[in-house]
Amino acid sequence: MRPVLDPLAAVRRPDDPACDVYLTGPVFLDIVFTGLDSAPVRGTESWARGMGSSPGGVANMATALARLGLRTSLAAAFGDDMYGDYCRDALDRGEGIDLSLSRTVPGWHSPVTVSMAYEGERTMVSHGHEAPPTRAGAAEGAFDGEPAPECPPPARACVASLVPGSREEWIAHAARRGSRIFADVGWDDTGRWDPADLADLEHCEAFLPNAVEAMRYTRTDCPRAAARALTEKVPVAVVTLGAEGAYAVDGRTGESAEVPAIAVEALDPTGAGDVFVAGFITGTLAGWPLADRLAFAGLTAALSVQEFGGSLSAPGWVEIAAWWQHVRAFDDQSLVAGQGSALRRYAFLDGLLPSAPRPWPLRRAVPTIGFRQS
Repeated sequence: MRPVLDPLAAVRRPDDPACDVYLTGPVFLDIVFTGLDSAPVRGTESWARGMGSSPGGVANMATALARLGLRTSLAAAFGDDMYGDYCRDALDRGEGIDLSLSRTVPGWHSPVTVSMAYEGERTMVSHGHEAPPTRAGAAEGAFDGEPAPECPPPARACVASLVPGSREEWIAHAARRGSRIFADVGWDDTGRWDPADLADLEHCEAFLPNAVEAMRYTRTDCPRAAARALTEKVPVAVVTLGAEGAYAVDGRTGESAEVPAIAVEALDPTGAGDVFVAGFITGTLAGWPLADRLAFAGLTAALSVQEFGGSLSAPGWVEIAAWWQHVRAFDDQSLVAGQGSALRRYAFLDGLLPSAPRPWPLRRAVPTIGFRQS
């Protein structure tokens, strides 16, 4: 599958690694309900006006990266049930993601998340079991559910999801091989929010937590102050501010940038954070200025929440180009509140987007995965 646009065309060299971005982690089947008027009430039955199924978990970010034209490699375990077959097909044949480091586990069922979207937020219920290790006699180097130090291929970048209280050897290994590491972090269920739990940040180039996470780890009461404090641990700190947008600081240069969110009518916010990270990685690898990277990440996230599902809601270049054509036609001053015209903030897209983008129908979340092909 050839992408509509290669954002790294200007920086590619003959001796570059074949992989742009490497990821690892669990793949879920996401079942998303939208159009709920309110949160489900105990003892009652709620009906949703919309429903969609799509690959979830780490598949959200892998798909977002691939749809932006980055050569993406994913190491994950897949169940050998229908859910696993659907997720593997959607990522491999549907999105062109390299799954050569992934494996299918006989007799292991796919993890599942049910997400309910209402009032601009979502509530999720998940179920799954950790993938068993590779059985004796499996192919040498096969992924065993835990990324071994030798597992990551040479790559321009890797995405790491930090787990409070644990360290991942593969992160240091990948950084020593020259990969640029972009990290986010999961919620700290222990409530410690100990900065020492972020020790792997010493190997990372950028850290992208949300405002609550950033403030709790830095013991600050302002997300912008939290971002500045985080640059003591990592070169670039990006803090997402929800409806306010995002703020970033490059501790190496002292540069900072803040870009407000784009106002859209959200259908499903599932995976928007992953799409944001994918947009920021794309701009970073392409060598864009910090403010442009932040704006592009916010734009891709805003476009994603207007579709069902976490992974298959990620925008491609045709959708980005269509949005930009709309902005250029109407110059809606309200699209980027507080920043003046969207034409000025996103003018960098003019030199990037194809002038006449060809149609590129994107696979979308579907109500069911049980239909048989004729």
